[in-house]
Amino acid sequence: MAIGGLIGSYGLPCLLCAPRRLLVFSSSIIIGRRCDCNIIGIRDRPSVSVGTGPLRSAPSSTNHHLYAVQDHLSPKSSSCLWNSEVQHIFSRFSLIKSRSYQRIRRSEAMGTDAVHSLEHIHDPEAISYLSQADAIAIDELLMGPLGFSVDQLMELAGLSVAASIAEVYKPDDYSRVLIICGPGNNGGDGLVAARHLYHFGYTPFVCYPKRTNKPLYHGLVTQLEALAVPFLSSEELPAQLASNFDIVVDAMFGFSFHGAPRPPFDALIRQLLVPSGLTRENCGLPMIVSIDIPSGWHVEQGDIEGTGLRPDMLVSLTAPKLCARKLTGSHHFLGGRFVPPEVANRYSLRLPKYPGTAMCVRIGKPLSVDVASLRENYVSPDFLEENVKDDPIKQFQEWFDDAVAAGLREPNAMALATADKDGHPSVRMVLLKGFDERGFVWYTNYESRKAHEILENPHASLLFFWEALHRQVRIEGSVEKVPEEESDEYFHSRPRGSQIGALASNQSSVIPGRHVLHQAYDELQAKYTDGKLIPRPEHWGGYRLKPKAIEFWQGQPSRLHDRLLYSRTEINGKQNWKIERLAP
Repeated sequence: MAIGGLIGSYGLPCLLCAPRRLLVFSSSIIIGRRCDCNIIGIRDRPSVSVGTGPLRSAPSSTNHHLYAVQDHLSPKSSSCLWNSEVQHIFSRFSLIKSRSYQRIRRSEAMGTDAVHSLEHIHDPEAISYLSQADAIAIDELLMGPLGFSVDQLMELAGLSVAASIAEVYKPDDYSRVLIICGPGNNGGDGLVAARHLYHFGYTPFVCYPKRTNKPLYHGLVTQLEALAVPFLSSEELPAQLASNFDIVVDAMFGFSFHGAPRPPFDALIRQLLVPSGLTRENCGLPMIVSIDIPSGWHVEQGDIEGTGLRPDMLVSLTAPKLCARKLTGSHHFLGGRFVPPEVANRYSLRLPKYPGTAMCVRIGKPLSVDVASLRENYVSPDFLEENVKDDPIKQFQEWFDDAVAAGLREPNAMALATADKDGHPSVRMVLLKGFDERGFVWYTNYESRKAHEILENPHASLLFFWEALHRQVRIEGSVEKVPEEESDEYFHSRPRGSQIGALASNQSSVIPGRHVLHQAYDELQAKYTDGKLIPRPEHWGGYRLKPKAIEFWQGQPSRLHDRLLYSRTEINGKQNWKIERLAP
């Protein structure tokens, strides 16, 4: 069997494509990435170590370190092989079919710009809101002189709606989505959204009581029928929608609608209403997501008669309409990343910047949530004693490999907990820079708080948390400095700017402002402009935690998590590892 075919059969073309790099799974196997996953290159390579600098040979005796390197494997130099080693590697991906692993790719895709997301929670008052006349005029401009077609705009709008829903309502918890479509363009947006939601892992249902007799809409219906998406009549909908659906998408009426809703949409709107003084839960309603205009609202004045929907989420398209100022729901997104500068300039539109490659952007902060209600029901493969390695370092290597292969960002990030001589604890995030049978290594300033605490109390604990895999690893042990030659080697492998930063910062000391750091950095940068070797400062180097206990935690449903603890024990004068299961 061709490896490319195997990947296709497992449905994970993006698992290897997305990282755009080679993944070293052992000292002799590399799985390479090729566009569209049509070539998987396997070649022998020397082992490499965990690190952030350029590719380098492993400094320790362990010869199965893992490192991600840039893709430089050409199709001609790649050889497609299928042997027992490759079969073993791919058996490790059996959890791809599980719901937990599907979340890895979603969290990776959605989290690409997470570090920038706060920049895009925009002040609602700093954004333009359109009148009905301006919204109609912009549509006419887009589909006239600017060359857009109705189906193009509908496709972009529907994709934006589906992307917005996926930002907030994950398919693990909100899989059943009912899309109620009206006879106009808003209904077409809903049909497109249903198709994308299907491909995002949701189970969509469509209620489309007044079908539009045009080829475009016939095509959208045919596409959904090809996916076996059920179409329901309004009479087939249950009285208590929440018993059958997790989300209802309101795609009934858009900004060009005038007058009172006619049957059967008037009855559908009434079925989705939340009477004053009651909550959505009291009324047996699922989450409601409205496209562009909540049905029953005036485009500019909002729900002036109190007979309109009260959506939990509004997805505005092109630009928010004036009625969106009246939104009381928790989530407001803007979708439709297609507004040309000519339109923005002509109508003086102030629109938020979309993060990265996202098709939607949040407007305003979400309403406060009940912290106690935040929970995740983990679904994972069983983690059983008969399937684990006898050596916890090898078991850690396997889990670390999985974290890197899943494309998790900074899988080597770990919480380091220390305590002073009086037992007062402190904790911070640091980066793992190497591990083998001797222990786990990180680097820091020897004059920092953690260093002072380690000097007083040379014991510490590490914690790795790989959320997308539902895994934690907790490590306890004694701490010692690594030899100076190891610190020298790592220090000079770091980017030059990081080396200067280590010299410039007196870590954990009180400073009057950032200008002190910038001044020290600039002075050192000027001092070492000739490219000569930057000396490692004596107060900077590595620590190694020598483990005495390592616990592996795998999240499971109903909080019945798997916990396997490796602890050192002595048998016949030899150090061994004992494996015990702990209650969750």
